[in-house]
Amino acid sequence: MSITAERKQALIKEYATKADDTGSPEVQVAVLSERIANLTGHFKTHKKDNHSRRGLLKLVSQRRSLLDYLKKIDHKRYETLIGRLGLRR
Repeated sequence: MSITAERKQALIKEYATKADDTGSPEVQVAVLSERIANLTGHFKTHKKDNHSRRGLLKLVSQRRSLLDYLKKIDHKRYETLIGRLGLRR
């Protein structure tokens, strides 16, 4: 269900805005999106796993908050990020 360290480093490298960037909203949203995608696949086989479903809802809420923040501070970066990640909105 969780992402591997190698995959996380690849996401950080891909979405980083500068060297050694792990805290920018782009990186955080990309990592959360990967975790959300993994959990969504998990629920295709484990339909009654409501404990993990609660965690999924928390992740989606956290990603939404980060996207709202990014939209507020820099709309161009927001548009670019949702385009790269393929998110609806």
